[in-house]
Amino acid sequence: MRVLAAMSGGVDSAVAAARAAEAGHDVTGIHLALSRNPASYRSGARGCCTIEDSNDARRAADVIGIPFYVWDLSEEFHAEVVEDFMDSYAAGLTPNPCLRCNEKIKFAAVLDRALALGFDAVATGHYAVLTENPAGLVEMHRSVDAGKDQSYVLGVLDQSQLRHSLFPLGDTPKSQVRAEAAARGLLVADKPDSHDICFVADGDNAGWLREKLGDRAPNDGGAIVDDATGEELGRHEGTYAYTIGQRKGLRIGRPAPDGKPRYVLDIEPVSGTVRVGPREGLAVDGLEADRPRWCDVPLAPTPAGPAVLEGEDVTVQLRAHGAEHRARVVVSGDPAAPTDEHRVDVELLEHASGIAPGQAVVVYAGSRVVGSATITATRRVATRERAGAPA
Repeated sequence: MRVLAAMSGGVDSAVAAARAAEAGHDVTGIHLALSRNPASYRSGARGCCTIEDSNDARRAADVIGIPFYVWDLSEEFHAEVVEDFMDSYAAGLTPNPCLRCNEKIKFAAVLDRALALGFDAVATGHYAVLTENPAGLVEMHRSVDAGKDQSYVLGVLDQSQLRHSLFPLGDTPKSQVRAEAAARGLLVADKPDSHDICFVADGDNAGWLREKLGDRAPNDGGAIVDDATGEELGRHEGTYAYTIGQRKGLRIGRPAPDGKPRYVLDIEPVSGTVRVGPREGLAVDGLEADRPRWCDVPLAPTPAGPAVLEGEDVTVQLRAHGAEHRARVVVSGDPAAPTDEHRVDVELLEHASGIAPGQAVVVYAGSRVVGSATITATRRVATRERAGAPA
């Protein structure tokens, strides 16, 4: 099988490429140049996609003994990931750019180009497990290393993409991957993992957004108000600097009457209002989502009614490396409409905390990834209780 190995310059993708080659596949390594200015996308262990990373990937390919190329996808990355990130924050949302990158770049632009060039599959260093079920469908499951599991950010992949994907590391703990890299003579064996958002080199999301948004971030900002009383507690320069669940950097200037910390509970980008309150105000018992993408069998409503997914093993994950929550998932909409136009309603059987519109909800049945959708609204327990609705 002809395999294109996406090599970031880190240890995971290097070992994944080596395993694919050792399995007898005809492997070609590629590095994705995603930055218009590579020097700006990394600081220490932050980010990726730099000239340094490209050189590390090339050296790893040489050790493995496979051809190596660099693909410039910086324009696509900026349009699909960076611009989406800015637009989302300007709209008061909290996006996940890694998930967007997997959907639009690594498993769309790259995979499409690979298939056009005659490759059979793309191999990456992601931690997830692929299996084929008796019906011939490819299932994606959680990695055996729970601490490194990346099935959440892969929940956007559909069956056609999973059929042409290889995740050689899904059955291996990270510690063993590093040991294997060292044994293979790969110099990236001890290279630190990248973290945070790759195009925000110093990790200062608010500062980066303030610089990039320009006239989409009005200087007069808006009010910071108490969620329960409506009292104005302070002013801010732009809602882009706040996320649901944020505690630090609120710049209110005076403590709550009970002396406890305040948290961002809600963001209203149109009025510019940021609502704050106690930690318990972050509790959420339900959410709405749109643009679902299903990994194997599409969940779609029928003329008889919505599709319902429930049971003891149905859970949702609401952020990368977040906890699982037991849930009941209902998919509704016009049965004749495309799947990604349907709506998803999630009833959380266990309260979640600090969930923001723009994040992804990924649905699981046991360890199997069912699919994902983008959160558009949450149902806060405190708001429902104040309105007299049952908790």
